[in-house]
Amino acid sequence: MKAVGLVTEYNPFHNGHLHHLNMAKQVSGADVVVAVMSGNFTQRGEAAILDKWTRANEALVSGVDLVIELPIFYAVQPAHLFAQGALTLLNQLQISELVFGSEHPEIDFNQLVQAEEQFDSEEFSQYNGTYATRFNQQLKQQTGIELTEPNDILAYCYHKAVQQMNSSIKLTAIERVSNSYHDQRISSQIASASAIRHAVFNQLDYRESVPEQTAIDLFQSKAVVDWNMCYPYLRYLINQASIDFLQGIYQMSEGLEHKFKEIAENAATFDEFMSQIKSKRYTYSRLSRLCLYTLLQITDTEMKQAAQLPYLRVLGFNERGQEYLHSVKKDLTIPLVTKVDRDLKQGALNLDYRAGKFIEQMTGAAQDLKKSPIIMK
Repeated sequence: MKAVGLVTEYNPFHNGHLHHLNMAKQVSGADVVVAVMSGNFTQRGEAAILDKWTRANEALVSGVDLVIELPIFYAVQPAHLFAQGALTLLNQLQISELVFGSEHPEIDFNQLVQAEEQFDSEEFSQYNGTYATRFNQQLKQQTGIELTEPNDILAYCYHKAVQQMNSSIKLTAIERVSNSYHDQRISSQIASASAIRHAVFNQLDYRESVPEQTAIDLFQSKAVVDWNMCYPYLRYLINQASIDFLQGIYQMSEGLEHKFKEIAENAATFDEFMSQIKSKRYTYSRLSRLCLYTLLQITDTEMKQAAQLPYLRVLGFNERGQEYLHSVKKDLTIPLVTKVDRDLKQGALNLDYRAGKFIEQMTGAAQDLKKSPIIMK
């Protein structure tokens, strides 16, 4: 059986994702579609609008055959680690091709990866802008091209990861259709996830832009978690924590722990907190991820340990997906997880368990213990 891979967040699953899924089947000629999907938190350091089980079910209803969770260690990271993690799992599952969306699929991303070898490393020690800004300055000097669109950046990271891993996975880019990634307007049947989330939060109509199952799930959702809901917990933790504790949080560096303490004391909302913490040195996503690490009390030591304990967590499958998983299971070199027990919650899956418990507290929907994969008949 030939399998095509998708790297997804499905936040939420919308018509653009359905187009991507159908195009992946078409261009690859694959028998099985495997989606590696972020869990309850996304790459930008935000809670997913619906929990991972709901989104996995939407994917299966729409035609995905097997859904694997991208652990939080990979899911809430800069693009290069996000891509590396997803490809690590797809490589384990013997995926022959990864099909992904790109704003500019005509770019020779392999050429850009090779150009990075000529970068001046000293430029990245300067404090006059974000890493992305300095990266693009050097990339433009070498190639005349800048990578500013999120899917183009991920495309570059996929190519870099495949080279670093010496993987045989074929990479196929398809053009992203309709609205841009950050567009807040719904003007057609294909809208960005950002626009749909904006519509949900502001009680606007989004139904023409999502499949029926997603529309049902969003309508029935009892609690849509965002940073406005999470911020009181974050603020309380920062105000109560010692500087020494905050210093131990993953990616807390360059005195940010002092700024967090100072600003949280008076910032009444998350937007107010972020507007005061933001600087030319850090992107919004970098700071939002740091807020999430702090909220979940994820330490630098725990992240280093998680990096040494990869696993494949199955969220759901249909008959084809189950058959494919059975065919590759004997060759896996990392654990295959179908149910979280107490040993796993205290061990390899501890970070995801903690993330799930927070979402469970906010929504009332069980996330990990005693949960089994969705079986789509």
